[in-house]
Amino acid sequence: MNPLGLTHAQYSLVASLHGMQRAGERPSQRQLADHTGLEALYVSKLARTLESAGLIERTRDPRDPRAMQLALTEQGQAVTRQAIAVVQELHQQLLEPLGGLDAPRTRAFTDELTTLLDAPLAPLAPSVPNDQTTQGATP
Repeated sequence: MNPLGLTHAQYSLVASLHGMQRAGERPSQRQLADHTGLEALYVSKLARTLESAGLIERTRDPRDPRAMQLALTEQGQAVTRQAIAVVQELHQQLLEPLGGLDAPRTRAFTDELTTLLDAPLAPLAPSVPNDQTTQGATP
């Protein structure tokens, strides 16, 4: 996302915030962290950086003075819409060889990836050092 000056994590935050705002929500940093799967401390750091860039505003939650509510600024909304369009175009380009976003081959590929990512990894065998004390030794 460098063409728009956003890192992947910043994009995840503003795109999620964009979707939540469209649904009528003004989430707290904690709610946004839960929504994105990012650590709350990391969301706080990202939010401060994005606030400094003029893309979001952070305000105290009137119901809980310890909580910060987040909202995209007008500039933040414009940048986020552009970023979403870029990401959608990239998805389309990447999936074109499979027939596009809604193609049966794409769905099958996604299902296979999901299965692979959900499969637990077998523990690795402990490594045996390859040094002079073990080479050529007989039991």
